[in-house]
Amino acid sequence: MSARGAHPRRGPLEEPAWVRFALIGITLGFLGLFLLLPLTAVFFEAFRKGPIAWWAAVTQPDVLSAVRLTLVVTAIAVPLNAAFGLVAAWALGKFRFRGRLVLITLIDLPLSISPVISGLVFVLIFGARGWFGPTLREHDIKVIFDTPGLVLATVFVTFPYVARELVAHLEEQGTDPEQAAVSLGASGWTTFWRVTLPSAKWALLYGLVLCNARAMGEFGAVSVVSGHVRGETNTLPLEVEILYNEYDFVGAFAAASLLALLAIVTLLLKTVLERHEARIAERGSGTRSGDTEISR
Repeated sequence: MSARGAHPRRGPLEEPAWVRFALIGITLGFLGLFLLLPLTAVFFEAFRKGPIAWWAAVTQPDVLSAVRLTLVVTAIAVPLNAAFGLVAAWALGKFRFRGRLVLITLIDLPLSISPVISGLVFVLIFGARGWFGPTLREHDIKVIFDTPGLVLATVFVTFPYVARELVAHLEEQGTDPEQAAVSLGASGWTTFWRVTLPSAKWALLYGLVLCNARAMGEFGAVSVVSGHVRGETNTLPLEVEILYNEYDFVGAFAAASLLALLAIVTLLLKTVLERHEARIAERGSGTRSGDTEISR
């Protein structure tokens, strides 16, 4: 037996077993401490007095109103972000123009600004003493402390998610499919709907899932523009805060469990999309490998 056979050389990415187990243990411990433990505590406190008390808490009129308002704001904000994300990603992923880096920076801006500051900006613009406040008041239009203000704040803090997912996908895809379609006589809109959009549908869905999760759980920006009017302008995260401050711990944790359930559903959708995208990538790589073998 050769020396190489007796002492196999370890690959560059292989580590001793104790290193792998230590890294896995640290990862699982971190997830357990900062993710699973708080999530378990939320459901434990929500059901501490039994499912009947939980159901009574989540069916309170103010909680139901907060759930409806959260769903309405999310249902408006997510499609708006989808439309913006498609337009921005098509421009950034398929074209090179002056000011492109500036546009990318502006898209990422909400990720670096405190949500509270974002809400204050909308109060400064649309509030009663804001830039457009007198004009809005003359026409009996209410933005701040009403649903339009909640939608604006939510759209602002969530619009990078769809755009960034699509930009990365379209940049990786390149412009060859579009150039082939145009060379065959397809118009710009036909190329977009028949070539660009179908190839980016999974990236779009992935971005929508992330955007939806952030929209439902947003607190800082909507807290500033909502006015905290119970039953009217409180979203579900704001209602959780009010219930907790009133020492209604069962109600607060019951409402929080609804948010946790929505987050879990979002996480499951995200996992399904990731697995589907991975399978598509494997099929694509397998097809390319088969074509290479045939060409050889």
